[in-house]
Amino acid sequence: MSQKEATVYIVDCGQSMAKRDHGRQQTNLDWSLEYVWDKLTATVATARKTLLAGVIGLRTDGTQNLLDDEEEQLRKDLVPSSAVSGDAISALVVAIQMISNTCKKLAYQRKIVLMTDACGPMQTDDLPSITQKLKDDGIELVVLGVDFDDAEYGFKEENKDPVKRENEAVLEQLCKDCDGVYGTLMQAVDELSIPRVKAVKPVPSYRGHLTLGNPEDYDTALSIDVERYPKTMKASAPSASSFVIRSDMAAAEATQSTQSLDGDEAQNGTASDGLASVKNARTYQVVDENAPGGKKDVDRDELAKGYEYGRTAVHISESDQNVVLYETTASFDIIGFVNATQYQRYLDMSRTNVVVAMKNNDKASMALSSFINALFELESYAVARFVAKDNREPRILLLAPNVEQDLECLYDIELPFAEDLRSYKFPPLDRVVTVSGKVLKVHRNLPSDDLMDAMSSYVDSMDLSTFGKSDEGEPVEYAPPDETFSPLVHRINQVIKHRAVYPDTDPPPPHEVLTRHSHPPEELVEAAQPALDRIVKAADVKKVPPKARGRRYGRKEAPKPLSDLDVNALLAQDPSRKSKRIDPNNAIPEFKQLIEHAEEPEQLTSACNQLAGVIEDWIRHSVGDSGYGRAIEAIRVMREEMSDIDMGELYNSFMRAIKPKLLGEELGGERRDVFGQIRRIRLGLLTEREVADGAKDEEAAEFMKFTKT
Repeated sequence: MSQKEATVYIVDCGQSMAKRDHGRQQTNLDWSLEYVWDKLTATVATARKTLLAGVIGLRTDGTQNLLDDEEEQLRKDLVPSSAVSGDAISALVVAIQMISNTCKKLAYQRKIVLMTDACGPMQTDDLPSITQKLKDDGIELVVLGVDFDDAEYGFKEENKDPVKRENEAVLEQLCKDCDGVYGTLMQAVDELSIPRVKAVKPVPSYRGHLTLGNPEDYDTALSIDVERYPKTMKASAPSASSFVIRSDMAAAEATQSTQSLDGDEAQNGTASDGLASVKNARTYQVVDENAPGGKKDVDRDELAKGYEYGRTAVHISESDQNVVLYETTASFDIIGFVNATQYQRYLDMSRTNVVVAMKNNDKASMALSSFINALFELESYAVARFVAKDNREPRILLLAPNVEQDLECLYDIELPFAEDLRSYKFPPLDRVVTVSGKVLKVHRNLPSDDLMDAMSSYVDSMDLSTFGKSDEGEPVEYAPPDETFSPLVHRINQVIKHRAVYPDTDPPPPHEVLTRHSHPPEELVEAAQPALDRIVKAADVKKVPPKARGRRYGRKEAPKPLSDLDVNALLAQDPSRKSKRIDPNNAIPEFKQLIEHAEEPEQLTSACNQLAGVIEDWIRHSVGDSGYGRAIEAIRVMREEMSDIDMGELYNSFMRAIKPKLLGEELGGERRDVFGQIRRIRLGLLTEREVADGAKDEEAAEFMKFTKT
């Protein structure tokens, strides 16, 4: 169960809070409200009913109970006033009373946060009684002052007003007397950019016996009462919900946000902020030629569960569903041991959990400690079969010992079954094996010794393990895990908080702490540049010209052939060769030549039509599948050439024409295998993402089905 919390924020809105001190672009009040809004939005985001928050305005123009107002109204009321006088100590008394009336004697974590510039007069006669009340009620007092002196943070305001200096001393002494927190607002605001790591109350995923052997049959078997808790958890970014803006509200009204729901509106699924929740409806249809549209709706109750076996659905009735269940009982059984040096870290498949002895069980603590130390001394891991609850799927866990001065435990992580592994063979990286079996140590695809040394030096020069600096100037790790945060999670939270408070403004830029480690440090990159230059020289790196795409029929220049023959000049001698008939015995090279030197759109169309006729002849006169390979290669070449010159419709027209012929036995008999190969190597229609005049994604997907179009 989550801890109950009650917090009251006292915000000074006096006339002096409208100043912009020390070159800040914000007023002192707006600067203070950065902290308040961050804390309030974090409280609202938890959606916990046991998290209570209240706000008291100090030195306002009038008396008003802000706790009964909407959140949007609160933002409008927290503005600088014309008031000069106002007692911060009296505001503390009101805050204490608010907490006492709300929390009574219940177990709440109670806190009061006072934010002020301490420029107003204060009555200090009742400070001893207030201090005692704070202690008796267990209320934590936090005082954050605008430009308060803080020696630990290293800030001191020069030429301070005597009244402010005296009030600062009073508030600092008050915090010391009641064991509170006193600091400057500058530190609090600076720390807002550092994401807060969420502390989660651990919930055991297993409570039971860790066994070695069968304790029910053998007295020598090992059985230890243990508990299993998560050690690491994945932090997920908040997901969006689907809503629709009510049509009966103006745009300005629809952007307001509130936490409350009207009774009638809540029943209708419409919130009072102008957003209505989206309701989902699901229907099931089956093919029925007699029904309108060829399909008819069926009820969910009429559906039966089927299991896929190849491309066939295997039906198993509900009465026989027990045959598909793997019956298990909750257990945690050690099934073997492995040497720590033989375990490969890439086998880890899950988050880490921690196994400790059951609470208040000295016998279990002693037994588990002995087992952990035995694994530690032998440098071994245990392998266990784990079932969290009855009828749950079994998992194989690796148990690693952890021995520290104040903690002895087992860390576990899931291991793969045989079905989870995929084995692939790759050629070796340190040698080349020829077709005849000869092993080559020196080859153009193998790095030389000079290149290996250069790369090793470059890796060493980019070492981040000691690039950072401690407060004392000692080299430390540059990006320790506890100082690196997920940009996705915390950036989304930052934007949501800002938009909740300021719905009409653009979101702020990401915090520097989130982008700090997006790129290597500039100093390190500069220091490693000589090593990188050595790699470039050793590897003989050369710039590759970009591949020419989008070549149109009007292009006059062609790549120069290796034979140094001027193909354009040869074609110019006989212009008729530019539109000659393609020879089926040399179809693909001649097709490429015609496309390369085509000057008119009609020449492109003619070349594609000729190759299409050749492809159909190859398929029509193929004995078995003897001609399929040439036909598929020609289709691939036509697709690539048309994609390069951005003329996808020529290829798509050919494919739309040949598909019904293949499926309709119009090319010399049963030729469905040709279309199967087209599907297998993905030679479907060119889409809009590939060429400007391509087909829609839906049409391209429909084309790949074994149906006539």
